[in-house]
Amino acid sequence: MKKKTPEDRKPVKRTLTRWQSFKRLSMMLLMGGSLLCTLTVAVVIGVYSHLAKDYDLTQLGQMPERTIVMDYKGEILGRMHGENRIIVPLSEVSPWFVKALLAREDSRFYNHSGVDLKGVARAAVRNIKDMRIVQGASTLTMQLARNSFPDLDDRSIHRKLVEMMLARRIEKAASKEQIIEHYVNRIFYGPGIYGVQRASQVYFGKHASQLNLSEAAMIAGIIRSPVRFSPFRNYEGALKERDTVLQRMLETKVITPEEELAARYADIALHAQPAFQSQGGYALDAVRRDLDLILEQQEIEDGGLQVFTTLNKELQDAAEQSVEKRLAAVEKLKSYQHPKKADFDKTWDGTQEITSTPYLQASLMMLDNETGGILAVVGGRDYRHSKYNRATQGERQIGSTVKPFVYAAGVAAGFLPGTLINDAPIQPGEIDESDPGWSPQNSDGKFLGLATVTDGLVKSRNTMTVRLGNYASLNRVIDLLTNAGFGKPQRTPQIFIGNLAGNPRQLTSAMSIFPNQGLRRRPFLIDRIVDKAGNVIYQTPVLESEVITPSVAHMMRLMLAQVIDRGTAASLRSEYGFKEPGGGKTGTTNDYKDAWFAGYTDRLTCGVWVGLDKPQTIIEGGYGGTLSLPIWADVMKKAVALGYKTEVPKVLLPLTKVTLCRVSSQLATDGCGRAGTAYEDALPYDLVPQNFCMEHQGYAAPPPQRMQQPGQGRGLFDRIKGWFR
Repeated sequence: MKKKTPEDRKPVKRTLTRWQSFKRLSMMLLMGGSLLCTLTVAVVIGVYSHLAKDYDLTQLGQMPERTIVMDYKGEILGRMHGENRIIVPLSEVSPWFVKALLAREDSRFYNHSGVDLKGVARAAVRNIKDMRIVQGASTLTMQLARNSFPDLDDRSIHRKLVEMMLARRIEKAASKEQIIEHYVNRIFYGPGIYGVQRASQVYFGKHASQLNLSEAAMIAGIIRSPVRFSPFRNYEGALKERDTVLQRMLETKVITPEEELAARYADIALHAQPAFQSQGGYALDAVRRDLDLILEQQEIEDGGLQVFTTLNKELQDAAEQSVEKRLAAVEKLKSYQHPKKADFDKTWDGTQEITSTPYLQASLMMLDNETGGILAVVGGRDYRHSKYNRATQGERQIGSTVKPFVYAAGVAAGFLPGTLINDAPIQPGEIDESDPGWSPQNSDGKFLGLATVTDGLVKSRNTMTVRLGNYASLNRVIDLLTNAGFGKPQRTPQIFIGNLAGNPRQLTSAMSIFPNQGLRRRPFLIDRIVDKAGNVIYQTPVLESEVITPSVAHMMRLMLAQVIDRGTAASLRSEYGFKEPGGGKTGTTNDYKDAWFAGYTDRLTCGVWVGLDKPQTIIEGGYGGTLSLPIWADVMKKAVALGYKTEVPKVLLPLTKVTLCRVSSQLATDGCGRAGTAYEDALPYDLVPQNFCMEHQGYAAPPPQRMQQPGQGRGLFDRIKGWFR
């Protein structure tokens, strides 16, 4: 064999050197690329970790939920505002649902720290293959991050990287159980349904803790497309999703084959509940309107508040039931010629709200005299048919229920209960600011001649009321009505007998001045509002103003008591058995288009209206004492049974015994005695007339005598103390 010379070896050496150089270069490029990739990943992780720090993790548990509305005792009346969600702790969620959720959405949940690397690799391969993002490899924690912060809700790479880094932060800050709890309460289940609790209630009519395996698998299965696979819209599709979840649970060994088989063939009974429970009702509607005035828009949207109202649920229920019972009875009368609610129910399609119902309606308002708090409000017979709240939004003529305010103005002007007024036809030009030919009639078509102020109110005489209002002056009556809570009326003497628009809220509040010693306390529904942290963010103060003096209120109570004892509302005692001390006034407008009754006890005031939405004669003889008073009696008797009655009598005003003239309403002389117009009465001191009668010739009668009240001293100082007590 020929020995190689140095010249023979040189080409080989050059060849080896080139190969080594290539290898060296390749290694350098590989190491450089790896280092660059590592640096790039490090930079990306650093940048996006920094971006993830900008998110407030306390928001994970801050989920909008519905504001809870309660009565004065804390009993839930309904929910409103915010998202239709009820947050429940994880301990109150069926374990079957948790297992189904993890099997469907994140089977390696307990084995990762927010990001599932295997899932990411699988998704990356799929996305590169399809040249677009079709898989996100989202873990439960990443989904929670995305659902908690709206700005992460897009499909960009940037969003995905922020989401991943945020998920890692969440895993460090919260336990696995806390993450699941936040997630199950955040889940979107279709329009108006959020969280497993509401989904369980809406679909199956049960608490989330009561879900069985088959039900749990179904609602876990529809999470990815709750609208498309809603059991109500696509029952077969929802069943297929359930079966998919059950198969996944079997593969991950969280259930046995026997459990999977039993659940797959289990019957699922849907017990649909309204997505928005307790949304209807005129009481809640009135609360909602007041809340809109009190709360900021953001507070309304966030929801989650506790609203304590002044409502009494038992009285509210009693009022609604009485309205329906009494009006249904009227609809059965032969003289009733209008559509009946029962017939309307048969033809109503259940979807279309109407602005004006054809059947008989009623509205009611009840106040606590001590505070002005509203205890019950009925705006109509069926909130589904019409959202129009007749108790707070109505504008109907109030008829003779205006008369107590005219008489109060008359008493304040110096006309006393025993003063005579002529019940005779109104003469042309007799009444200031009236049309010359205006001559209102009495409801019975009769005239009684001279009668006392008290009889004019008790018997609801129109001509006497008009004359008294004219004596008191239109200005005084308008001022009193405005201060009592009515809107500014049209300037016409016709308001003396009821040509005045109002609703039960206004009338009830105004009528409460009589049992309240002349004070009007502003009516209100919302007592206080409490936020999620338990802080009282709003509380309604009791606001009051004096409309009439305590003395005028005292005299009016004496007269209004006789209305229910022997007047137009006497059936309250004789027929309906209401025994509590109190007073009230009926009201009926022309042609029996509106029927009213407003009355009070020391504790409560209540007003009731009955009529048709489009004013028409209800029935012939449809007086307030016939149609409205029975409803008032039902509700007030219920209130007394619940304890709303006067336990301790109010301190009486100090009274002075005087001799008066029925004609002049002044202190009587012996001439008044000879004329037969003198009478004795007991008046509050500030209502005692300062002058003697000039109508009859004669000498002054004996000086006024102060009547002794129990515990009242004889001296001036003691009398003043008794007055303030």
